[in-house]
Amino acid sequence: MTSRRATISDVAREAAVSPSTASVVFSGKTPVSDATRQRVLDAAASLGYTGPDPRAASLRRGRSGIVGVVVGSSLNCMFLDPVQRLMMDGLAEEVAPFGAGLLLLRTATDIENAPTLLTAPVDAAVLIGCDAPLRASLETAHLRGLPIVVIEGDAGDDVPRILLDNREAQRTAAEHLRALGHTDVAIVTLRTAADGAAGWLDAEADITIDVTRERLAGARDVYPDAPAITTAGSSIDEGLSAGRVLFADPARRPTAVIAQSDLLAAGVVRAAEEAGLEVPGDVSVTGFDGVRVDGLSPYELTTLVQAATDKGRAAGAAVAAMLEGRPPASVLLTCTFREGNTTGPPPARR
Repeated sequence: MTSRRATISDVAREAAVSPSTASVVFSGKTPVSDATRQRVLDAAASLGYTGPDPRAASLRRGRSGIVGVVVGSSLNCMFLDPVQRLMMDGLAEEVAPFGAGLLLLRTATDIENAPTLLTAPVDAAVLIGCDAPLRASLETAHLRGLPIVVIEGDAGDDVPRILLDNREAQRTAAEHLRALGHTDVAIVTLRTAADGAAGWLDAEADITIDVTRERLAGARDVYPDAPAITTAGSSIDEGLSAGRVLFADPARRPTAVIAQSDLLAAGVVRAAEEAGLEVPGDVSVTGFDGVRVDGLSPYELTTLVQAATDKGRAAGAAVAAMLEGRPPASVLLTCTFREGNTTGPPPARR
């Protein structure tokens, strides 16, 4: 015995409508009466028809309906980061009306046959940042003819970019601390390179991640000699570890810490409390992102608020433009400074 999959023609015959009418019921591209729609859906249910074969639809369109999203960090870290989640929401919302979904890809993987930017059946690619390993693969991606958009990174003049005013925003937080009277300031940075090594930052030339470099430059515009400690990623635990190092020696303890994300800042606050310090009485802390951090009450971070969802939407709009043959737009988004209760004047000199 053989089993044949029901087709749209079978549904149309069962519902006593034309194949084109049955087709638009499933595509939703043309309005039909409620009675006709219900008749078609009832016929489909009776025949076990669940909708058009997506593989056939892809062949007709000449597209896979997939937008690749390439990330440098682990996917686990990505989903733990509220900024990344908001950005992905915006991107997914913007490409959905074009019948597209998202496929998450790593910059590099040791898993045999795992999809990459060079092999995945995608119509376009959105790069979250653009570190050195990813830049090395871009030439081949261009040869594939893939439309490419970068969020907070630089992949060349011919690639549209969705940027944030990272340097200017971080400078604003540093100027806030200077206005309060702080001169002894330390910086806790995001990852500086793909390997995610943590520790004291010695050579700024080794920073290959644009966001980290730009935010550090903004802080150094105000505090050029401020020591910086780098982390393996944006998380409370990483901020806690960095804060423990900063507060270990009372004689060298800073009176203020500029953290490059709110999650890192929350970890620094916890490290301060662990060291018996009051925030902001003994040490002030600034963050970056403007996201809600669970468990931080009664603190409200002094931070820079960014529109993470809008970053994703802007990237999705650029992808849609390129797929439709329109020129994509590069976008520069700005942050808003928000003063919370984690910053204040420095303590009296020890």
